[in-house]
Amino acid sequence: MKKIHFSRSSLGIPYGIFLVLFVVFPLLIILFYAFTDGQGRFSAENFIFFFSNGKTLGTLAYSLGIAASTTAASLLLAYPAAFILAKGRFRRRPVLLMLFILPMWINFTLRMTALKEILTVIEKNLAYYPFMNTVIGMTYDFLPFMILPVYNSIAKIDDSYAEAAMDLGAKPAQVFLKVMLPLSVPGIISGVMMVFLPAMTNYVVLDMLYNSTYIMGSLIGSYFSAYDWHNGSLISMILLAIILGFSLCSREFAGQKEERTGGIRI
Repeated sequence: MKKIHFSRSSLGIPYGIFLVLFVVFPLLIILFYAFTDGQGRFSAENFIFFFSNGKTLGTLAYSLGIAASTTAASLLLAYPAAFILAKGRFRRRPVLLMLFILPMWINFTLRMTALKEILTVIEKNLAYYPFMNTVIGMTYDFLPFMILPVYNSIAKIDDSYAEAAMDLGAKPAQVFLKVMLPLSVPGIISGVMMVFLPAMTNYVVLDMLYNSTYIMGSLIGSYFSAYDWHNGSLISMILLAIILGFSLCSREFAGQKEERTGGIRI
């Protein structure tokens, strides 16, 4: 019986077909609707409308604020936890790591419903802050996505670097700021990208927490729900351009950090 051999290029054909059908083709459709009018003619009116409308620009600024606040809160909570998990002396470290990942196994609706009840009790005694509620909800949802890459980055750092720094007279704070933190930057950047990018579009958290505010994702959804594919597609393309620019800047920053640390890649 003749053996069948597959080359690497032939094994990639199914994935290539999948990309063309479900990524490239939908993007071409969105691009077509973004720069055409209702009669299919090329038009820049949608682009002009977006940058001349105070509501859309306000939604963009609000989305950036939500995403930045969520990312900052997630990083402040995730980095100490990841550092302790990676460098702490625990007998059952995998069990502790699983406890941090365990919320991801629970249904998203159940988690948001439980959080909504907690926030409702708090708001009976305090004021109602939609911005704060959104940041809390998204931080609660995306925190594991920040912990995992930061934990993996810190866990791969050889302890000999810190020992060498202490032998040269560095204090614990200096060891952390000059050695551990720079070497963990790749993990931080990965975590920031995994939190910042979806935080700009995840309007489900706003809906479940009964917030009346809009972010970019909900604005796009409202246009498509009203069968305004042209404005919805244009905003999608603008958001895609913002995400692409953020990704390129993050990659460039990671490359500069790698050069400053002597080419060490964690």
